[in-house]
Amino acid sequence: MKIRKAQSSESFLVSAILAVSGGFQDAYTYNTREQVFSNAQTGNVVLMSQHFMMQEWLSGLHYLVPLVAFALGVVVSEQLRTKYKNAKKIHWRQLVVLIEAVLLFLVGFLSYKHNMTATMIVSFTCAMQVQAFRKIKGNGFATTMCIGNLRSGTDALSSLVRTKEKPYAKKVLYYYGIIFVFAIGAGIGGICSIYIGIKCIWVSCILLMLACIAMRKEYR
Repeated sequence: MKIRKAQSSESFLVSAILAVSGGFQDAYTYNTREQVFSNAQTGNVVLMSQHFMMQEWLSGLHYLVPLVAFALGVVVSEQLRTKYKNAKKIHWRQLVVLIEAVLLFLVGFLSYKHNMTATMIVSFTCAMQVQAFRKIKGNGFATTMCIGNLRSGTDALSSLVRTKEKPYAKKVLYYYGIIFVFAIGAGIGGICSIYIGIKCIWVSCILLMLACIAMRKEYR
């Protein structure tokens, strides 16, 4: 039986870098783009519904736009995977990260009066990332949000306590490790947003380029 070799795009290092970037982006849009989340679409649904119920249509639209952009990002990421999954010169996930970095670089030039456009772009790129990077060492993960990781990590912890089996310990470390670095990224993103402003999104671009470099087409 042929054993599937792990891809570098599914390594903990790449996922951790992307998680830091994901946390940074969420803090960035919340602090600099009128308190709209780029990753946490559940929060956007809650706030959108609240404003629409109060007939505050324009305010509700601020939260609807990133939702639509997120959905489009998933579609585009999947189309890229289908079209370039057999590419020889570049891995399709590297292409996703490069597109994400370019778009976020452009966001840094958008003034505050273009907050809706900026949030739409960030949500779009976040969706591309979450669709493209869904596993670490064969385990399902998310690099742009925490709720799924928290559930899976706690489930693994419960299994570890019950069985004392080492594979569960690794899962606990992976899941909670990603949550930790996401939180670090969010904290840094919040501070940078306050003291630097809209151009601090370029920090995320640097992180994405590091993740792209860390990925290799060849399997380990």
